[in-house]
Amino acid sequence: MKIVIVDESPIRAAILEEGLRESGFTDVERIAARHNLLKRVYAIDPDVILIDLENPSRDELEQMFQVSRAVRRPVAMFVDQSDAASIQASVDAGVSAYIVDGLKKERIKSILDLCVSRFNAFAKLQSELERARSDLEERKTIDRAKGILMKAKKLSEEEAYKLMRGVAMRESKKIVEIAQSIITASELLK
Repeated sequence: MKIVIVDESPIRAAILEEGLRESGFTDVERIAARHNLLKRVYAIDPDVILIDLENPSRDELEQMFQVSRAVRRPVAMFVDQSDAASIQASVDAGVSAYIVDGLKKERIKSILDLCVSRFNAFAKLQSELERARSDLEERKTIDRAKGILMKAKKLSEEEAYKLMRGVAMRESKKIVEIAQSIITASELLK
């Protein structure tokens, strides 16, 4: 697993690196300067990002949240102090683990495991949501096409569906593609 540590403090970064190495993680890179951070993270293409901000300003937090939103990787953020708004903003940005005053090398492995697990669970939920939205849109398209066929050819709903399914099978296409063609043709004939 390739891990990137974003930390300007060499002392704090060393704590993270030591904890990772003691846990068996050897592919660890550190980014000290935040200049062109997103570009540098993309270039490294890590599996996990650990961000240590000590006492972050709003601007620093926002920059880190932009990284979190853009890279779609597990992100653990270590801070020394926080407030409810910062925590909420980190969750909204997709930070998988937001650790306040918890920079101890002994905890790194369990925090990393939690971070990856939460990221994977959230990614699975997002994927399921996207699939459900797509399925709903397809269902709407098919229903609309059935309505057009029912009206134009005086068919029942079942007959309209069977007609579309038959054409889809003959043309080796999905029913939703045939449905979209029917809708497009109907709009052209108006």
